[in-house]
Amino acid sequence: PDLAAEGISIIRWSELSDDEKAHLTGYFAEQVFPVLTPLAVDPAHPFPYISGLSLNLAVTVKDSQAAGEHFARVKVPDNVDRFVRVDRPGNPGGIPAFLPLEELIAAHLHVLFPGMEVVEHHAFRVTRNADFEVEEDRDEDLLQALERELARRRFGSPVRLEVSDDMTEHMLDLLLRELDVDPADVVQLPGLLDLSSLWQVYSVDRPDLKDAPFVPATHPAFGERETPKSVFSTLREGDVLVHHPYDSFSTSVQRFIEQAAADSQVLAIKQTLYRTSGDSPIVNALVAAAEAGKQVVALVEIKARFDEQANIKWARKLEQAGVHVVYGLVGLKTHCKTCLVVRREGSTIRRYCHIGTGNYNPKTARLYEDVGLLTSDPEIGSDLTDLFNTLTGYSRMAKYRNLLVAPHWVRAGIIERIDREIEHAVEGRAAGIRLKANALVDEQVIDALYRASRAGVPVEIVVRGICALKPGVPGLSENITVRSILGRFLEHSRIIHFRGADEYWIGSADMMHRNLDRRVEVMVQVKDSRLAEQLGSIFDSALDPDTRCWTLESDGTWVASPAPGTAARDHQVELMRSRS
Repeated sequence: PDLAAEGISIIRWSELSDDEKAHLTGYFAEQVFPVLTPLAVDPAHPFPYISGLSLNLAVTVKDSQAAGEHFARVKVPDNVDRFVRVDRPGNPGGIPAFLPLEELIAAHLHVLFPGMEVVEHHAFRVTRNADFEVEEDRDEDLLQALERELARRRFGSPVRLEVSDDMTEHMLDLLLRELDVDPADVVQLPGLLDLSSLWQVYSVDRPDLKDAPFVPATHPAFGERETPKSVFSTLREGDVLVHHPYDSFSTSVQRFIEQAAADSQVLAIKQTLYRTSGDSPIVNALVAAAEAGKQVVALVEIKARFDEQANIKWARKLEQAGVHVVYGLVGLKTHCKTCLVVRREGSTIRRYCHIGTGNYNPKTARLYEDVGLLTSDPEIGSDLTDLFNTLTGYSRMAKYRNLLVAPHWVRAGIIERIDREIEHAVEGRAAGIRLKANALVDEQVIDALYRASRAGVPVEIVVRGICALKPGVPGLSENITVRSILGRFLEHSRIIHFRGADEYWIGSADMMHRNLDRRVEVMVQVKDSRLAEQLGSIFDSALDPDTRCWTLESDGTWVASPAPGTAARDHQVELMRSRS
C-alpha cells in the first residue's frame, strides 16, 4: 500500500483495462509464449522434474469431450522479466505498474491448452536440499569430487514447498504425493512467491524512496582516496583497525593486498579466500603478484556453500598464474579471514598481517558490517606464519601466542576468559562481558554465560540471528541482556570484550558448533589501547538504551525497543555520520 501511494503498484490481470489487456496479449504472444513448455501428467507422461527455487504453475485442465481431469505443470521462465511493465497514463513521473509474469501466463492458459477447459491454476515453488557430502579422505582429486557432487545438487530431495494460499486441497495433495514432501514442510503464502525478483521493482528511478547514497570514507591512516599512503609505512607506525562499510574496504584491505602485489620488496603473500566477488580485485592482485615472481599461496575454500562453483573457477585461475593453491585441511572448512605479507626491509624481514571478521569481497564489504586488524606486530606475524604452515603442510600447531584458533582453542579460550570474569566478580573486582556475533547456539558457551550471570557478571549480547540463550530468567540469567540490530547494513562482525581483564577479541567465529568444531577460525586480541577504544565505542553505540533494536525477552519473544513511536537513535546512521 505504501508503494501504491507513491504510484508504484503491483497489479493483477483483473485490474487491467481492455486496452491494456490487448497490448499485453500481444506481448505474451511475441515474448513469452515461445519459451513456455506445458508438461502434462498422464500414463505416457510421468510427473516432471521440478527444479529447486523455480516458479511454477500447477494447472488442472478438463477435456470437454472426455471424462476426467488432467494435471499439467507450466514453468514460469526465469529468462524473461518476472514483472511486466504496464505503462498507465496519469501515473506520476511515468512510473509503470507491474504485472507478475505468472498472472500474464495464467490469463493465457487457454492458448497453451487449446480445446481444453482450464479448471484451476496455482503457483508453487520447491526448495531442494543443497547439502552434499564429499568424501575427502578418498584418494581422489577434491576439485573433481566437488564438481561431481555439485552436478548432483540440483537433484536434492525437496525440503520445502511454497504454495499460493488459494491452492485447493486436491491440488496440494497431488503435489505432496508426487514431490514426496512432508505436509509439515508446506508454506502457504498470501502474496507473491519468490520475493528476490522484487529487485526489478527496486530499479525504478525513485531516489527519494531509497537510502541516500553512502560512500565509505578512506581511513585517515591511509591518506586521502586520491593520494594514498604506503600501507607498509603506516603499519610500521602502529596498528590500524578498519570498520566496514564505514571505512572503505577498497582503500584499506584491498589496497594492502594490491600494494603488496606491486611492491618489489615483497617476497611472499599468503591469503585465505572463503568468498569473494565476481570480478575479484583480490584475486587479480594475487595473480599479478605471482606473475611478478613473488611466492603466493592462496587457500581457497572450495566447499564454501553456494560459492563452490565460483571458488573452483578462482582456484583454477590462480593455479594457471603460478599461485600455490591449497584447499585446507581434510574434514574442516577454512573460514578464517587472514592475509600475511612478507617483505624485505634492508637486512631484515618484516611481516604484515590482516585478520578480519568478513570476507575478502569488495561488494559485500559495502553491505556487511565488519572489523579488521592491520598490523606489523612480530608475534602476530609469527602466529600467522605457523597457521599457514598448518594449513598448507603437515604442521599440527594448536596453541598460538596472540590467536585463538578453532577447532581446538576458540571455545576453550572464550570459556576460560568467561571463567576469569567470574573470578573477578567473586573477588569483588570489576567484571563484565560484551559479545557481538551473528549467532549464539553453542551450549558450552551459553552455559558459561549462565554461570557468569549467576556470579553477578553483567553480560550484554548483540546477536544478529539465532540466539539459543534465554536472558532475564530468575536464578539463571537475570544479569544477561540480548538485543538485535537490523538496519541498512548486515551486522556481521564478531567482537568480544572481557571487561575485567579489559581484553578485546575480534575474529571470524560465531558461537556455533560448525564454527567451533568443524572449521578453521581465527580470533585475535586487539591490544593497542587506541583500537580497543574504537571497539568499545562500537559496543557503547550498539548497547545505548536509546538505540533502535529488538530486545529478546525471557520467553523467547523479540520486542521492538524503544517502544514504537518513541524517539530512538539509529546505530548505523550515527556511524555513517561519524565518517561524513
